[in-house]
Amino acid sequence: MKPTSALRQTRTAFARRAALAIAATAIAAATSLAPNRAFAQPRDARAERAPDEDIDAFVRVVVDSMDLRSGPGVSYRVIGTAHRGETFAADGRPTSGFWLRVLLPDGRAAYVLGDAVQPFAVRPGERGERGTPSRPGVFAPPPLEGAHGGLAIVGGVLSGPVGDGSRAAFGYMEIRPQIVLHKTISLDGFLGDALTSDGQQILYGAGATVHLFPSWPVCPFVFLGGGGLSSFPASDSFVLRRQDSFVGRVGGGLLLALRNRILVRLEVTNLTLFTADTYRSAQTYAGGLGVYF
Repeated sequence: MKPTSALRQTRTAFARRAALAIAATAIAAATSLAPNRAFAQPRDARAERAPDEDIDAFVRVVVDSMDLRSGPGVSYRVIGTAHRGETFAADGRPTSGFWLRVLLPDGRAAYVLGDAVQPFAVRPGERGERGTPSRPGVFAPPPLEGAHGGLAIVGGVLSGPVGDGSRAAFGYMEIRPQIVLHKTISLDGFLGDALTSDGQQILYGAGATVHLFPSWPVCPFVFLGGGGLSSFPASDSFVLRRQDSFVGRVGGGLLLALRNRILVRLEVTNLTLFTADTYRSAQTYAGGLGVYF
């Protein structure tokens, strides 16, 4: 039985709509795939570019001041204070609650309240630009800000005159306790010992150290002080003789601040030795480790 004219028209309309739908689907698919084909890259190329897309995470303080704590909670010890605008590298390790773990400029870890900071990222192309923060490196500013005291132990050489008028060099060890009045100045005591087979020389006294650039990782300093030098010869020594001298001491050196508050101290000092009727000079060349607390 042949279809009627109305049925043929219905089938024709349906076929046209189906063809239009298929064409629209094909066009949409081609349009959506075109950008992917234009920017598609081999898997190896994407893998090679992945390291360059690594970013560094930082946080910026957005409150007037906040505490830096040793753990994620208000019950932990306060190890410092941060002020508005300061930035810290985010450690990226998971923490509890609303606390974030950050790295301080000296390499130590601290915890901050998340509501007090604003996270942001530094991309590879932005690294090294003026004003862009960076993660802590090998060197760090000396921990003089907020310090109350310090202690250094150095060793080296004491070179000076001996009993027969000649000069000799002795192995030397010195301990230097410090009271920090300000990040730029401290009061130092010193007690040193030069011990050889010829006897012993004890250097003692006190003075002041001025840190010229306390925010620099390599901080130059100068020292001015006074005290005494006592020589105690061995019973069979003809090099040293028993003597007490007044000492004026002046010198300088460098503080090299490493991560985790480790300090390397290098210094050279000149000693002016006075007695009732003599005037002599001696020098110390020393280096060692120190800490501020």
